[in-house]
Amino acid sequence: MKYHFYAYMSRLKNIKRWSLMRNTRDENVQEHSHMVTVIAHALCIIRNKILGGNIDEREVLAYAVYHDANEVITGDLPTPIKYFSADIKSSYKQIERFAGESLSGMLPGEMAKEIAPFVLGDVSPETKKIVRAADKLTAYIKCIEEKKSGNLEFERAGASTLQTVKDLKMPEAEYFIEHFLSSFEMTLDELN
Repeated sequence: MKYHFYAYMSRLKNIKRWSLMRNTRDENVQEHSHMVTVIAHALCIIRNKILGGNIDEREVLAYAVYHDANEVITGDLPTPIKYFSADIKSSYKQIERFAGESLSGMLPGEMAKEIAPFVLGDVSPETKKIVRAADKLTAYIKCIEEKKSGNLEFERAGASTLQTVKDLKMPEAEYFIEHFLSSFEMTLDELN
């Protein structure tokens, strides 16, 4: 039997994000997921090694990799639409669940048991919170990059996204903001 899961995962590079906004550079779900995973990893290290916490790094990383996998079936529904009303949000959650179950069904049973929880978001609340923070930080970084390119369309999105991260009241996210975020505002020459 042939399984199509990884061929679908490869197609995440074809799903564009920020579709309602003018972009100076398109961003796709595959590259977004990579950056979410990188930042989620940083948040785990900050929590576990700097702040003395104990988050399951493996669970966080696997969930970060697959957190938007269902978008290969659903596409990337823009945030203003996804959260327009409680009814739309609830219906879309059902669609996302169906898409995740469809994707998980594209794996052999042994692998599906290991990967499905991450595709479906069946992880601990703390893991979800870390990945949500990483997801929002990544979105904020996109806003910084767009503003650096002179695209003021991302000004309000950036402010509200950063506020969302701050509202999570996560010491590891605050640490990341304080120690790493300003570097994204710099040019390559300034970084050197």
